[in-house]
Amino acid sequence: MNSLGFPTLDATLERAIGLCQPHVARSLDRALSGHDLSVDEATTLFEARGMDLHVLALAADALRREQVGDVVTYVVNRNINFTNVCVKRCGFCAFSRDYRDGEGYFLPASEIVRRAKEAWDLGATEVCVQAGLPPRMPGWLYVDLCRAITTAVPGMHVHGFSPEEVLYGSRRARVSIREYLEALKDAGVGSLPGTSAEILDDRLRQRISPGRIKVARWLEVIKTAHRVGIPTTSTIMYGHVETARQRAAHLALLRDVQRETGGITEFVPLAFVHSEAPMFAKHFVDGVAAGPSGDAIVAMYAVSRLMLGRDIPNLQVSWVKQGVQLAQHLLSAGANDFGGTLINESISTAAGAGHGQLVRPGELRRLIRDAGRLPAERTTTYDIRRTFHEEPAEPDPLDTIDAVEAERFGSYQQLVKMDAFRFGDAQPNGYQPPAAGVPVALQLARE
Repeated sequence: MNSLGFPTLDATLERAIGLCQPHVARSLDRALSGHDLSVDEATTLFEARGMDLHVLALAADALRREQVGDVVTYVVNRNINFTNVCVKRCGFCAFSRDYRDGEGYFLPASEIVRRAKEAWDLGATEVCVQAGLPPRMPGWLYVDLCRAITTAVPGMHVHGFSPEEVLYGSRRARVSIREYLEALKDAGVGSLPGTSAEILDDRLRQRISPGRIKVARWLEVIKTAHRVGIPTTSTIMYGHVETARQRAAHLALLRDVQRETGGITEFVPLAFVHSEAPMFAKHFVDGVAAGPSGDAIVAMYAVSRLMLGRDIPNLQVSWVKQGVQLAQHLLSAGANDFGGTLINESISTAAGAGHGQLVRPGELRRLIRDAGRLPAERTTTYDIRRTFHEEPAEPDPLDTIDAVEAERFGSYQQLVKMDAFRFGDAQPNGYQPPAAGVPVALQLARE
């Protein structure tokens, strides 16, 4: 009992678990006692609804408090999705275009650098650089773009190039994955996004995205990145055609990777955005759900905390997928990170996400405080830059940008209609592949 005579949280949680179905109660007891959840147990918890789901979220929140405390972090960052032209045709992707499509675009290095500089001036510490896989791409393009950014903006963290992009770049450059990753590290890449994971099950991947990177290759890129000293995030895309068991097996695989390498900084569940996704909108795949239900989203976060929290303690909400209100609610279901300001977000927006491209730092802090938690700005790799026990006297630069000014950042809908960045038949307008032995960064310096 506490000083007022009410049960403590531990006592309340114990009583609540007693109200669950026996198989759910057993799994929760094991997780809270420090035991690993098996794939079978996690599958059962993913299917929890009603009282079982409420208690699952309560258990995840208690474990979150024990593992990471009450601080909720965020990062000030900008997305730079520099081309939507891609040789792949994934069923879930509404972002990509064929190179012959009139809406194909490609940002030249000078524009990518300009966006990185603008983000830095607005207080961003990270640019997240991901894109399509353009045909006939110069093999060292990603390396050169990374070096261009880090040369022009030395303090900026480049969080860039998914395992799919690393594999594509290494094949185009005709070098091993390790050699390509070492070149990226030398160019200044700070971390890799653990995207292109979707569900780590080859049979399912063949169904929703034929030709996508295989599970073994995804694992090779991630583990090799860790071994050469490049940390990565980790993700799952759920709520389409996968089963609860496939979700559970995906988490177990990530747990194994982290125990082997220790290089994963966070886990980010990504809800499938269905409305413009070809496999849903054009019925390319049978049985595709219209994204996960609200209950399924809560279960995803709660199970992720119970299954991964000891090994990957940082669990990030995705406000661009779910909206800020549901993202805020997930802070009570195991999450401890609110993601980033993003500034530009094109991939989810293209798929039909309707939650905007930018959330200002002050708004993130308000949402965190309203959830009863303490906001803190972090770096990409979770070093704390500032903890906000109260609002700063001076607003952040990004907080001073009003809605009209924010229009200058542009949107995906605007970008695909701009002639200035139109993708040409052979090479995109404004982009010249590096001359032999001359990196993009040096070419920019000469302009």
